[in-house]
Amino acid sequence: MRIAMLAPISWRTPPRQYGPWELATSLLTEGLVARGIDVTLFATGDSLTAGKLEWVVPRAYSEAPVDVKVAETLHVANVFERAGDFDIIHNQADFVPLAFSRLTPTPMVTTIHGFSSEAIVEVYARYDDAGAYVSISDANRHSALNYAATVHHGIKLDDFPFDAEGTDDLLFFGRIHPDKGAAEAVELARRTNRRMTMAGIIQDQGYFDRDVAPGIDGDRVRFIGAVGGAERARILGKARALLHLINFDEPFGLSVVEAMACGTPVIAMNRGSMPELIDHGVTGFLVESLDEAADALTRIHTIDRIACRAAVEARFTVERMVDGYLEVYRNLLAPSGRGLNSRLTASA
Repeated sequence: MRIAMLAPISWRTPPRQYGPWELATSLLTEGLVARGIDVTLFATGDSLTAGKLEWVVPRAYSEAPVDVKVAETLHVANVFERAGDFDIIHNQADFVPLAFSRLTPTPMVTTIHGFSSEAIVEVYARYDDAGAYVSISDANRHSALNYAATVHHGIKLDDFPFDAEGTDDLLFFGRIHPDKGAAEAVELARRTNRRMTMAGIIQDQGYFDRDVAPGIDGDRVRFIGAVGGAERARILGKARALLHLINFDEPFGLSVVEAMACGTPVIAMNRGSMPELIDHGVTGFLVESLDEAADALTRIHTIDRIACRAAVEARFTVERMVDGYLEVYRNLLAPSGRGLNSRLTASA
């Protein structure tokens, strides 16, 4: 089986720090290569992979001055010009590649990482019969679209050592943006008189300056910016609880799974994919308000950190993710098509 893995190019694959789509793409790519699958990663020129790397854009457009439309056009065209070399194109790069999907008999799987706006659903709907869509959570499925499967993201457990003790400090880990509930995390730390570390990129500077920064004093609440690698795992493992007080329907939430892998329970707003990731009262708490979050903090000591780790081991590993996508690929290439559209069946 020859797979063309089309990564997004906002960040390097894998990202140095932030870049959840690129991280998920890298984890799947390396997991497939470890299984002996022939994978060519189409990504930025500085990307890293044990598979084959193809590129036309040297560096990610979020890291280097480049025209985004030009970079994406060249990047997407590159994989489709070589479509005949592959059994499947796996699109991880949002909706633009869909416009090319009817121009080649090579079937395409598209992982839908989320919808940046309702407007792009029109593109997905137009090409619904020209490929297989995979959702990253059941909560992120759109009623207008058909899906081949839901495959949750998986992580490499070895990258997130278990911390049996943690500390008494809270943690916010994510984009500094209203969607992610950074201001709510600051308010909860203030209400409960708890120390908190905040890590992540500032995606909305005005929001940070107005609603977040006034609560950061460098002592009780400290902001350390974006972190990656071993430092990411260390910070996630040292927390008493990860605060994920989101204001949107989160499609997945890698930091939630990563925290639990380290043994850290999560207090999250009961929105989006959170009920699929967190077992209420076992690996954390699902709440409806800041008042409920404050109450959950008084009970956080009842959560067994070993249970948090065990949940990730059972449900959110790279191995399980690879299994899920291999099933999608095999179904797509099977003579019967197993329920996928007739165009794909014929082309396979």
